[in-house]
Amino acid sequence: MFKKILVAVDGSKSSFKAMDKAIELQKLMDTEIYLMCVYKHHSLFEASLSIGRPDSMDIPDKVLSEYAKEIVNHAKEQAKEKGAVKVRGFVKAGRPSKVITKFAEDKDVDLIVVGSRGTHSDKDGMLLGSVSHRVASRAKCPVLVV
Repeated sequence: MFKKILVAVDGSKSSFKAMDKAIELQKLMDTEIYLMCVYKHHSLFEASLSIGRPDSMDIPDKVLSEYAKEIVNHAKEQAKEKGAVKVRGFVKAGRPSKVITKFAEDKDVDLIVVGSRGTHSDKDGMLLGSVSHRVASRAKCPVLVV
């Protein structure tokens, strides 16, 4: 039924629950799992507006990209420990909902799996997270919100 499943991971518990659900699906059918972490692009101008200014300023995109790679690599390791096979990781910059849906379209993904709340969501969890909501409303394939 599903050949390619995209899982958005951001390091949150919710995103790892989404990954676990994708692994369950993979065990039921021959599918490939794409793990993706999207970081927000920051220009040097945006970084210069920061209140705190360190002596040497790293380019924010470089720092965020490295952190996103760590998240994806950790997720891949966890997925393999849980029995996943055919797992690939991706790191992209941009607005998460747009990047996720565009990637899914470009790669002919059959299912997108996202956590209901990400790392920047409120603690009460009463409403669907903004990224999961936008992905669900923009995607051209089914979206499973975990």
